[in-house]
Amino acid sequence: MIKKGKRIPLIPLKKKIYFLLIALIIGTFYIYSAVRTNASVPRLLEGIPDIYDFFINDLFPPSVSYYKTAGLSLLETWNMALLSTSVAAIVCLPFSFLAASNINKNVYLYQVVRFGLNVLRTIPEIILALIFVAMVGYGPFPGILALIFFSMGILAKLISETVEAIDPGPLEAIRATGGNVIQVICYGVIPQIIPHYVSYTLYVLEINVRASIVLGFVGAGGVGQLILEQMGWLNFDRVAMIILMTFVAVVIIDTVSTRLRERLV
Repeated sequence: MIKKGKRIPLIPLKKKIYFLLIALIIGTFYIYSAVRTNASVPRLLEGIPDIYDFFINDLFPPSVSYYKTAGLSLLETWNMALLSTSVAAIVCLPFSFLAASNINKNVYLYQVVRFGLNVLRTIPEIILALIFVAMVGYGPFPGILALIFFSMGILAKLISETVEAIDPGPLEAIRATGGNVIQVICYGVIPQIIPHYVSYTLYVLEINVRASIVLGFVGAGGVGQLILEQMGWLNFDRVAMIILMTFVAVVIIDTVSTRLRERLV
């Protein structure tokens, strides 16, 4: 029985202690991570003057006359992203249907495909690029191969989950009339997933434009390789021009892609 005039706490004491313990455990992990990685705010503050000097004395002003070479490398980066995304968007479709439980009724094959896609997604694109550089040499081609496999892992996962969430009514209706798997996919699945499929592909294209810049640092072509070369020769004004043009290009691509995706979904 509650005594008259006694305040009833909004949060019971046991819950307060429980949340406090969780906060302490999480805080301990953060402190341990900061100590192990030697990350600290004073160290960051000490480096700010160096960052300022680098931007003002080295990167500024950008070498405007270098725009043509930077533009050609950007075009190469865009071509890498576009080609790899297009190929991955087509190749990933069969794997997406095999990884969807409402389409693939074979449990063992379903698990094998899901496991394979999980493995594919765990390999970073830069590792894939290193492998393909070792296989076919330097240049854009290994970068395109790396982005194809990287994109397939993402797209197949997103599309398979979309397929599993679609309305089962049209699928059952086609099966009831004797339709086979191909007919179920063509007339029951694809009309329902088209907007999401296009949206995911555009999203992966955005990712690949940025990823292809990083791949250039391991010799897989594109604007990243040009940045690495110019940094090695200490041509920081040219590096600044490449970064500036890359920034503008990425903003334009992101804006156009986002607008298109908003209209589709």
